[in-house]
Amino acid sequence: MTDVVHDVVRGLARRRWADRVRSIEPLEHGITNSNYVIDLGDERFVVRLPGQNSELLGIDRTNERRCGDLAAAVGVGPEVIDIDAATGCMVFRFIDGRAVPADELAREPMLGRFVSSLRLVHGAGPVAATFDPFTIIRGYRDLAERRSVRAPFDPDDAMTTLARIESVRPFRATVLGHNDLLNANFLYDGRLRIVDWEYAGMGDPFFDLANVAVNNDFDRRAETALLGHYFGEVTDELVNTLSLMKIVSELREAWWGVVQLAISSLDVDFADYAGRRGRHAAALWADLEHDEVLASAAALTARGR
Repeated sequence: MTDVVHDVVRGLARRRWADRVRSIEPLEHGITNSNYVIDLGDERFVVRLPGQNSELLGIDRTNERRCGDLAAAVGVGPEVIDIDAATGCMVFRFIDGRAVPADELAREPMLGRFVSSLRLVHGAGPVAATFDPFTIIRGYRDLAERRSVRAPFDPDDAMTTLARIESVRPFRATVLGHNDLLNANFLYDGRLRIVDWEYAGMGDPFFDLANVAVNNDFDRRAETALLGHYFGEVTDELVNTLSLMKIVSELREAWWGVVQLAISSLDVDFADYAGRRGRHAAALWADLEHDEVLASAAALTARGR
């Protein structure tokens, strides 16, 4: 355990917990940050120590606090207890829930529960920050180039594909999005909870829908049910827009992994991660009838959906 965590806990103890701390244990979760469970006997909290250079990934802790408060207010995110301004450490109320495997998330009733939680988040209220995946991906690409880090996939094809999708689905900030719906960020304690609001901001609801679908390997049946729960209908335009935004989501993951190659000291094979996500994005694009799918998504966008 790091000295930073001890210092944060001691400071919080002086302000809130007095001599109640019984134990501090590492929590296995996440590949960017380190997390610790603080046991006070009658209640528990999570202290999260941010990863090195996380601001280069576009993370703003003040915005994260605001988004986390909104998510907690609608009963989806954990309560944010405190933030240590000097270190960026954040403290959350511990959610005593279980993990939700990807295959369970893709089935009923959990899929419907997820969409109910997501719709609460999307309507939770505005924040100042936006999450524009097109701009973020280009920023990651530029940072990697400045650090002379090579992408383990075809970067030119990736950016050409991104531009074609952006031309029919330009960014619009219409809902509060989570934008990082990896399976590790779900807990179930009687309701489907979502944790880790580092990348949250105002964005396109299709990014969250595509993000959860591609990160959790949804099949066509699960994607159809996802769209039906969220929109109340399933049309070719909705299906095609989801297909395109799945590619955007994978490109974001791929370039995120490339940036981690440049900045991270964690013992994680980010080259493998970035390569797999980049190649998957290319495969998803290759499987589509490009002109038809792009025209369909453009029609949906033109109608303001």
